[in-house]
Amino acid sequence: MEPHLPDTPIASLEQHFAGLTDPRVERRREHKLLDIVLIAMCAAICGADGWVEVEEFGKAQRLWLQTFLELPNGRPSHDTLGCVLARLDPDEFETACVRWLPAVSQPTSGQVIASDGKRLRRSHDRTLGQNAIQRVRAWARTTPLVLGQRNVDEKSNEITAVPAG
Repeated sequence: MEPHLPDTPIASLEQHFAGLTDPRVERRREHKLLDIVLIAMCAAICGADGWVEVEEFGKAQRLWLQTFLELPNGRPSHDTLGCVLARLDPDEFETACVRWLPAVSQPTSGQVIASDGKRLRRSHDRTLGQNAIQRVRAWARTTPLVLGQRNVDEKSNEITAVPAG
């Protein structure tokens, strides 16, 4: 059963992301999953590009983060951030994001929706024969928030991917 979320536009990140499944073994949980997710999201919204920058954001914003995060063992390292977030269920995380976006974004009624396809840097693994991830994103032109995204086949494009989303 889905948790009840408030209809107010000022719904908290915690309410939307608290239900994520923690991919770590119990004994390896030095940091709260919600703390890791929220630090990464806040850092990304502020322009962090990579786990080292997310860690630096956490250091620079320590006092502010402590006003709403528990951080029982301090801030997570960039290695912890990357490892934990890479193991989250992407569909579960996307669902939480989709539920959260209306709480922080104006409705897109009448706006132009843009789409763009990208190959994600460093998402390949040559030793395992895994190709880079191809992703198509859609967003309202007047807001910087991504409305949706979908992994696609290497030879696919925005025209065929967007109607499926």
